[in-house]
Amino acid sequence: MNRSMTVLAAALGLVLAAGTAAVPAAAATTQGYTPSAGIAANSSEDANNKAFFEAVMKSARAKQAANPYLAAVTVTYDASSAPTFRTVISQSASIWNSSVGNVQLRSGTNADFRYYEGNDSRGSYASTDGHGRGYIFLDYAQNQQYSSVRVTAHETGHVLGLPDHYSGPCSELMSGGGPGTSCTNPYPNATERSRVNSLWQYGLANAG
Repeated sequence: MNRSMTVLAAALGLVLAAGTAAVPAAAATTQGYTPSAGIAANSSEDANNKAFFEAVMKSARAKQAANPYLAAVTVTYDASSAPTFRTVISQSASIWNSSVGNVQLRSGTNADFRYYEGNDSRGSYASTDGHGRGYIFLDYAQNQQYSSVRVTAHETGHVLGLPDHYSGPCSELMSGGGPGTSCTNPYPNATERSRVNSLWQYGLANAG
């Protein structure tokens, strides 16, 4: 819960509550909701998180090619493996959709990223294997300790391109668990909104 860390792929066999699915074993690097002793994510973790974001962007924009005149890029997510948090995930998506204009989150098939749920001592995190593949994992215990909507919106912020900034105030969504359990703000601030809009501004231009 308290550290972003590198783990061997074979060690990540987290069984989900339903008992029918496991978190993908490919993940090697995570960016969690809470810092360890106030230590922010390091440059390697930032780089891997950026790879995840860029892959999601490329996937979404490639699918947008069929509708190149859409004003916003649509990022599709799959919440079927996180049924406990389906409502919270929908609320998080609505928050982001009302906060930014150049990218919109939609539930659907052929997803650009997925949510999973279960128990993990690291808590909730956005995870990537360093090659752009990844998912969001939502930890049961942490989502009872912290505001679940804030946790989910924070982790979704990684998918949209934002890094952790644990030293920030409660008004900053990507400060995560830094401000403590009393912080329940689930909304990105003006700087975070501007950053996401900037990252997703140029439609298919950055699809690569």
